[in-house]
Amino acid sequence: MSVSGKRSLAAAALSLLVASAALAEEGKIFGLGTPATPEEIAAWDIDIRPDGQGLPTGSGTAEAGETVYAEQCAFCHGDFGEGIGRYPVLMGGFDSLTADRPEKTVGSYWPYASTVWDYIYRAMPFGNAQSLSVDDTYAVTAYVLYLNEIVDYDQMIDQSNLAAIEMPNAEGFFLMEGPEFDPSDPCMQNCRESVEVIGKARILDVTPEDGGQAAIE
Repeated sequence: MSVSGKRSLAAAALSLLVASAALAEEGKIFGLGTPATPEEIAAWDIDIRPDGQGLPTGSGTAEAGETVYAEQCAFCHGDFGEGIGRYPVLMGGFDSLTADRPEKTVGSYWPYASTVWDYIYRAMPFGNAQSLSVDDTYAVTAYVLYLNEIVDYDQMIDQSNLAAIEMPNAEGFFLMEGPEFDPSDPCMQNCRESVEVIGKARILDVTPEDGGQAAIE
């Protein structure tokens, strides 16, 4: 979860607590839910920040990760990260982001090494998420980085150095300022006079250039 997402969640939780306290003072106790236990909170709070905050103690190398990857990941992503069928490609794609069909791999697109670990630990393997140990996750992360020529085969990565690994496209990401608006006076309809599409993520050649019913006929 991003920093802004955590702030929004914290603000919502605070509002809920304030509302609950106010109801309690009025004697309106609904008795809904139970307090989260430390174990439940720990199981939920597993996200890793781009700066590496949240990474648990552990370590691994690409050499160790190759075996884990072959057993847990290669069925979908291929032995060398080339992708099987419609499953994502993990390696290669260097300098392809300006092409009509860019290859968004870990090596060509991903901005932070620490969030590679986060995604693997939290969501992989597909269908059996969060089944990898901490050390196995470090090892698989190292192997995926090795496939993209980012770390050496025997290079040890752990919670102290993973976030410092520089990803090839780290400078290709930037913070985008959102539109300014007055939250006290939100626009509810006809908020924008016109909408112009200025780009497409991928050229699919399925949208008629002229558009409308005439193009379909």
